[in-house]
Amino acid sequence: MTGATQKRDLRTGRSLWTDSPGLGVPARALSTAISVDVAIVGAGISGAFMAYELSKDHTVAVLDRRPPLRGSTLASTALLQWEIDLPLTVLTEQIGAARAHRAYLRSRKAVDDLIRIVREARIPCGLRPKSSLYLAGDAYGHRALETEARARAAIGLDSQYLGRAELQGRFGIDRTGAIVSTGSASGDPARLAAGLLRRAHARGARIWSPVEVTQAVSDPDGVSLLTDTGHAVRAKSVVFCCGYEFPKDVPTPGASIISTWALASKPRPRHPAWLRDMLVWEASDPYLYLRMAGDGRIIVGGEDEPSPGAHEDTQKLKRKCATLTAKLESLLPDVDLEVDYSWAGAFGSSTTGLPSITPVEGIDHTWAVMGFGGNGITYSVIASQIVSTEIRGKLDQDADLYRA
Repeated sequence: MTGATQKRDLRTGRSLWTDSPGLGVPARALSTAISVDVAIVGAGISGAFMAYELSKDHTVAVLDRRPPLRGSTLASTALLQWEIDLPLTVLTEQIGAARAHRAYLRSRKAVDDLIRIVREARIPCGLRPKSSLYLAGDAYGHRALETEARARAAIGLDSQYLGRAELQGRFGIDRTGAIVSTGSASGDPARLAAGLLRRAHARGARIWSPVEVTQAVSDPDGVSLLTDTGHAVRAKSVVFCCGYEFPKDVPTPGASIISTWALASKPRPRHPAWLRDMLVWEASDPYLYLRMAGDGRIIVGGEDEPSPGAHEDTQKLKRKCATLTAKLESLLPDVDLEVDYSWAGAFGSSTTGLPSITPVEGIDHTWAVMGFGGNGITYSVIASQIVSTEIRGKLDQDADLYRA
């Protein structure tokens, strides 16, 4: 098995997060062979949560072929939601009620855990608790959303259905219905990842970059990683945290890479007051989603396409941003938006909306974390919990939900 990832530029355009302050992460070139308890391949948000958790009681090396944070993390729009891409009612049809309920409740808990970690570690990343407004669309209409709200409430998730009149009265939005849910959040994903990596470094973890893993070979005592530097990394355990770049020879059944687009306005455009406290997304295909950043910018995204390379087209970026702007103005006519940033990136999808967090078949002591769907940061928290528990010789009670 080869540990090298498929090389792909994950961003076209200029991401809002590239200009974030405080992105410095101590990294060094790999100039000699090293031996650690755990090697983590990937220095993005998934690798950062993994390093933060495992550095509590293990020696850790984080390896990345790019500088830290320069992969899919910069393409994120950081809607930190517990709501999974597939509604609870639909997920129940696919995997059964008991498993669907566990998946939603674990996702909800993960947002609480994320907020707790940021506060305990005092990571300055603009984290702000928010509610979510899920609008009826062409994929799921108002009747489906009303049923969905009841299903969520039945398992203790705070979700309220709004009919057309109440939606119009509270939010000024003309749709047939919506669900309002509490318990989500937003923040700056680059500053969050940088803060986690710096705190892992303070515990002794080391970040090595640029280093590309070219092969992984296991034996009864651990794993040897061969790299393009000519220096090997020996580890008792290895975790591939490659985001939407699949490690070669790692099975990803039901998963695919698609393209997505996003933009950010200039600070403080005209907007409804409620938008500061709400994440907005719609039950449409392709769907629109939006939120406000801490500095008052409106971040808008969507227009996904089932193509792994469409995001690299700079002309398409312009067309997609025009479409996103038009959709926003149709949804919220009073918003006055002037685009300041626009970007595109690769995005993972799966048939269930759940990620793959699984041991790598054929390579002992090795896991692969691939955060499919729109909940990549939330799933990064779950992955760090599941994998760290297994490395410590125990079993997470929800690990079966995320097995390939």
